[in-house]
Amino acid sequence: MSDMNDFNRAIIEEFRANDGKVGGPFEGAPVLLLTATGAKSGERRTTPVVYLQDGDRMVIFASKGGAPNNPGWYHNLRPNPSATVEVGSEKVDVDAVVTEGEERERLFRRQAEIFPQFADYEQKTTRQIPVVALERKG
Repeated sequence: MSDMNDFNRAIIEEFRANDGKVGGPFEGAPVLLLTATGAKSGERRTTPVVYLQDGDRMVIFASKGGAPNNPGWYHNLRPNPSATVEVGSEKVDVDAVVTEGEERERLFRRQAEIFPQFADYEQKTTRQIPVVALERKG
């Protein structure tokens, strides 16, 4: 787990130092920093996440690389849907809404067309990968 924490910390530092631009495995991908409140700890935690722009919303995918379980940020957003995202140099308060049905399918398919690895993640797991829309407050 500390390797992932170190990886995320490095991405977060690079993101903030370069107005939202990062290299490595995320180079060229739209990345945001999601800060959510821990479901158990109550602590604010920041995670870099690839996103899809959908109108005024930013959409994130709880793929966790096709792992059998959902990522921690997803578990944190369920009880605490109020979060903050950083996109470029902008910081925005959002509400997280888990999409369902046709909307979820449309958004996931669009992401998989842009980034085919998302289709691979879906094939690696038996769970349905949650698709979460982040809607700007106010």
